[in-house]
Amino acid sequence: QVQLVESGGGLVQPGGSLRLSCAASGRTFSSGTMGWFRQAPGKEREFVSVIRWSGGGYNTHYSDAVKGRFSISRDRAKDTVFLQMNSLKPEDTAVYYCATATSRLILSRIWAGENYDFWGQGTEVTVSS
Repeated sequence: QVQLVESGGGLVQPGGSLRLSCAASGRTFSSGTMGWFRQAPGKEREFVSVIRWSGGGYNTHYSDAVKGRFSISRDRAKDTVFLQMNSLKPEDTAVYYCATATSRLILSRIWAGENYDFWGQGTEVTVSS
């Protein structure tokens, strides 16, 4: 079992920044895939970003909605993944969830939440003036 705990959400003004953290514990896999998804009120859950082990390092992917504004990183020693969110917009308002797949997902599978094995409880982000 893997436990994921998100933190760092809150209320921020448009244009502001937040840094989300996701701490993993239990049986973690450094070669696995860790991602962020979000769900806005009344909308379906959507992919935000992912970080995957690839040979000697990690590669990252982002949705078009956040590309250039969000940055995902991973502290392998601490089993923690971060999502730095800059230039936040009201449409970024959502509950953000961390998820992990115990194996490295191929590119075609990173986008769908159903391919991830464990999820956190979520942290709420509100972007409003």
